[in-house]
Amino acid sequence: MKQGIHPDYVECKVSCACGASFMSRSTKPELKVDICSQCHPFFTGQQKIVDTEGRVERFIKRYGLQSQYSEYSEEDTKKAGKAKK
Repeated sequence: MKQGIHPDYVECKVSCACGASFMSRSTKPELKVDICSQCHPFFTGQQKIVDTEGRVERFIKRYGLQSQYSEYSEEDTKKAGKAKK
């Protein structure tokens, strides 16, 4: 392996768009990410749409769609759950 061609492996600060930050190691001193473990839907259990260019709103507006959850009431979902069992 050649000596002196590899970048330094230093501690870096990772900053998320949600405001959370933590320390890690990388060849760059600072990293900025859109989603971290404190705001990712898998870890929080909440759905979050990351749309920086308005694509979701444009799609909904173009096709006249509503939210997927607004069509059904809680009673409908309970009935469907009982029917499956």
